[in-house]
Amino acid sequence: MTDLVIVGGGPAGLATAVRARLTGMSVAVIDRARPPIDKACGEGLMPDAVARLREIGVEPRGLPFRGIRYFDAGRMAEGTFPQSGGLGVRRIELHEVLVRRAEEVGVDLRWGVKAEGLGRDGVETDQGILRARWIVGADGLRSRVRQWAGLDPGEAPLRRFGVRRHFGIAPWSDFVEVYWGPGCEAYVTPVAPDQVGVAFLWSGRKADFDGLLETLPELKARLAGAPVASRDRGTGPLRQRVRAVRRGNVALVGDAAGYFDAITGEGMAVAFHESAALVEALVAGDLGRYAAAHRAINRLPDFMTGLVLALESRPRLRARAVRALAAEPALFSKLLGIHARTLPPRRIGLGALRLAWRLVA
Repeated sequence: MTDLVIVGGGPAGLATAVRARLTGMSVAVIDRARPPIDKACGEGLMPDAVARLREIGVEPRGLPFRGIRYFDAGRMAEGTFPQSGGLGVRRIELHEVLVRRAEEVGVDLRWGVKAEGLGRDGVETDQGILRARWIVGADGLRSRVRQWAGLDPGEAPLRRFGVRRHFGIAPWSDFVEVYWGPGCEAYVTPVAPDQVGVAFLWSGRKADFDGLLETLPELKARLAGAPVASRDRGTGPLRQRVRAVRRGNVALVGDAAGYFDAITGEGMAVAFHESAALVEALVAGDLGRYAAAHRAINRLPDFMTGLVLALESRPRLRARAVRALAAEPALFSKLLGIHARTLPPRRIGLGALRLAWRLVA
C-alpha cells in the first residue's frame, strides 16, 4: 500500500509528489508518456510560481523577465513586478528539473504506465493494480481521473484554444510581451539567450499559427527571418469545469482540477499553490481542507481572468484599458504584484477608482 499515487507526471503532478515525499509520505507517479514531456505552454513562470518551486528545492534554468508589456493598435503599456521577477523557461527544461528532484527525494516514478481506471483499492493500470491510500489526478485538461471519479460535468460552452512555437532569435525585451489582435492574443516570452517562445490564444474559429501571426504585423516584422526552433504544439479547449476537486480519497490538482483560461498567464503558479494546499490536507488526513483552499486559491485568478477575457472580446474597451494602464504605470505594477500574490489586493487603494475613471471618461 502506497500512501499516495499520482496519475500524471507533468509539473503539477511532480510538484505534488516532491512536496508529499518531503513530508515522509510514500509516493508513486504514473504516466503513459516518458520524459521529457513537452506541452503547449506560454512558458512564463510568475514570481509566485518561482517561489513555490524553490520551496521544494527546484531551480529551473531560464531567462528572468521583470514585467508585462501590452501592445494594442499602436498603444503600449508596461508594468514591472514590485518585488522579484518571473522566469521564462522551456517546458522541457521545467519538466526535466522536476523529474530530477523527484528522483532525488525518492518518488517512485513509473513512466510508460497507463492508468485505466479507479478501483476499490487504488489505480488500475495496464500493469496491474497500484494500491494507495490517496489518489491524485494531475492528468491535465482532459483528465481521465476526473471522469472516473464522477467529477466531470461536461465541456464548457466557451471554446478557446492555444498554439505555441519557438524562434531562434535573441530576446529583444526582458518583459513578457502581449500583442492583442482581432480575436486573438500573442504572448512572447524570453526563454533563452537565443530563443523566444510565442504562444497564441484565440476563440472559437479554426486557426493556425501562421494565420494568426498574419493578423499582428508588428510582431510578424519582429520575427521576420528568425528560424523556427520547435514544432507547433496546440491545446484546447482551454476551459474545463469540475463538479468538485475531491471525492472520497481522490483529489484533483492543476489543470485536472478545473481551468478557466490561460489569458492571464498564471496556470503554473495556481497549480503549484494547489499542490502545496493539497499536501497539507493529505498530511492532515482531510481533503475537505483542500477543497476550501482550492476555492480561495482560484478566487482572485478567476476574477482577473474574467476581466481580461471581457477586454479580449471588446476591442474599444480594451484600447481604453491599455491607454489607462499606460498613463498609470505605477498602478499597472501594483496590479501585477497583486496578480503574482506578492502584494495584498488592498494595496491598489484609490488606484482602482482612477483606473475606472479613465475607462469611462
